Amino acid sequence: MNDTVINLSVIQLSFAYIFVLVLLVIFKARGIKREKQILIATTRMTVQLTVMGYVLMYVFQKPSWWLTLVMIAVMVAFAIYNALKRVKTTMSQPLKQITAASMVFGFTITALTFIVGVLQVRPWYHPQYFIPISGMIVGNSMTGISLGANRLCSDMVDKRPIIENSLMLGATPSRATRDIINGAFDSAILPTMNNMLTMGIVSLPGMMTGQILSGTFPLTAIKYQIGIMLAILGSTALTVVMFVTLGYKTFFTKDGRLNY
Repeated sequence: MNDTVINLSVIQLSFAYIFVLVLLVIFKARGIKREKQILIATTRMTVQLTVMGYVLMYVFQKPSWWLTLVMIAVMVAFAIYNALKRVKTTMSQPLKQITAASMVFGFTITALTFIVGVLQVRPWYHPQYFIPISGMIVGNSMTGISLGANRLCSDMVDKRPIIENSLMLGATPSRATRDIINGAFDSAILPTMNNMLTMGIVSLPGMMTGQILSGTFPLTAIKYQIGIMLAILGSTALTVVMFVTLGYKTFFTKDGRLNY
């Protein structure tokens, strides 16, 4: 295999922005007012990734456990913030706290298991492995809990009469909301499952593609991709199951009555 990576110049990269212009032309022609959002998203992506590139260069050159943990903490904090922003229904403070705790719990268990147990990275805080893998895990967990929270909150509001009827017939809060909880969990996990179903046939995932482009032997890249997808599945499952299991309780008082 050719292990030489094509180094993109600024001029070469600038040609890729033609796709943004194409999108702007399409939106303009269709009369959809999204030009500002497109430009903001493109600018933010460019600036954020550029800054992250320089930060990673520094961290990789001077690896230390505290620098790695600081970066991970910042990533998780922003993931929690964005997850809460994506929920359209108003969330109570206890539910927000459960969201944050679930994200931290699911990510920590999965990341340590995969990096220390599966990859057996030495030292465990090696930024070349810990930071990018953590980013993939926490990013997908963020998406999963956002979907689960949206479904849980909206169903608790929309299906309030059904819940109240179940409570009046003697059902416990857990039993009255069982279908809602299961639906929220299913909604959160389904996108990851769909990605797994089409992976390798319809699409080549980003991590695998990046490794192959850098000259990694394809079978090695495939093994990494399988491992990270299983880690993503596990992290999303742990994060969301903790959220829905504890989150539904915030909609009830201690004596089992609805409080919203």
